Amino acid sequence: MPDEGHEKQYVPFLVNRSLSYFMDTVHYANEMNRLSVLDNKLQYHYLINSIRPQKRFSKWAKKQEDSDLEAVMEYYGYNYTKAKTALMLLSPEQIKTIKEKLEKGGD
Repeated sequence: MPDEGHEKQYVPFLVNRSLSYFMDTVHYANEMNRLSVLDNKLQYHYLINSIRPQKRFSKWAKKQEDSDLEAVMEYYGYNYTKAKTALMLLSPEQIKTIKEKLEKGGD
């Protein structure tokens, strides 16, 4: 039987995100995302009784920095979405020129 202390500490977003990294649990996470209107207690009990216990380790995916994207954002004053679109249209030579113009001397 699940411990009541764990039940109160259940955070659906974090649990679903961590379960989505594994092939055997991604469907359970998706189901809980789909039924997010359910009470946390019900979600917790569904997951605790559906998923087989086993050791699962993975690192959280992190957003990678893109120097080309940052250069386009700074040069044109674009937000992330517009800069991503502009980056698809720019040639490597144009990106190189933008980076050269943004290069700050000194230090």
